[in-house]
Amino acid sequence: MRRVNGLATVGRALTCGGAVEKRLAQAALMSTCSFSSLNSHIFSQKLADRLGLSRPSLVRRVAGTMFVSVAASSLAQDALAKEKPRSEKFLPKEVVLYQYEACPFCNKVKAFLDYCNIPYKIVEVNPISKKEIKWSDYKKVPILKVDGEQMVDSSDIIDKLFHRINPDSSIPDGEEKKWLEWVDNHLVHVLSPNIYRSTSEALESFDYITTHGNFSFTERLVAKYAGAAAMYFVSKKLKKKHNITDERVALYEAAETWVDALKGRHYLAGGSKPNLADLAVFGVLRPIRYLTSGKDMVEHTRIGEWYGRMENAVGESARIKE
Repeated sequence: MRRVNGLATVGRALTCGGAVEKRLAQAALMSTCSFSSLNSHIFSQKLADRLGLSRPSLVRRVAGTMFVSVAASSLAQDALAKEKPRSEKFLPKEVVLYQYEACPFCNKVKAFLDYCNIPYKIVEVNPISKKEIKWSDYKKVPILKVDGEQMVDSSDIIDKLFHRINPDSSIPDGEEKKWLEWVDNHLVHVLSPNIYRSTSEALESFDYITTHGNFSFTERLVAKYAGAAAMYFVSKKLKKKHNITDERVALYEAAETWVDALKGRHYLAGGSKPNLADLAVFGVLRPIRYLTSGKDMVEHTRIGEWYGRMENAVGESARIKE
């Protein structure tokens, strides 16, 4: 309502006002100033002096219109990025994700579900016993059940869901396909050596087990310390397997490689919305963002701005909390 009234004020000044009002309205419409860092009274007086006017109160009124218009424009851009592409052709009754909270592949699937606004339930899998997925022949996560149908492998899950939501869309190719493959074949392999780089960082990453999942106290304790110890040693093997000399350098280089791929665009494909590659990169980075490794990555690379933009685009979680 405030924005409508403000625009109406400008409109009336342009169509019905005198010379003073018209000059102010034109100044408001032509201005590209942001008022977030200006004192409105000082600005109003300066603008009145510059225009040779003796009515700063009128200037303040138009200045308010300018601020609201700028803010509304920014909000409109955010709303466009957050627009949910959910299809009426895909309305599952129940979606259940079996996951580890800290798993990059699981978070890749969650980023897609959240962005597409597909409600889903979470079953946290005990990383040691895996009792929650004993019913399945597939013993890895993520596992997604859609109305009873089992889907496995994060890339295959997203591919199937994407084509059910967009049945007329073609398979991603070109630049998008290239970077989707880069996520699976390179980026994810850089993450584990960083997440579990030291015993303290390994324990940090397994802290989630104390707050997620329907585990007993003993199960939590065993999963946290046994899991952290196991992943610490696994990460060293992965580091050697993928020829990583310095974990952090490899992480920073991967982040910079992605930023370079954007070529100054908000998202990989340009435009106002992320594509599947944006969602995949964001998804696998999301579990580390607020760990030591993720904080270091944002501090020492240029990826923070894009990451923040993706947080806004993906929006709130579509998870159904029980």
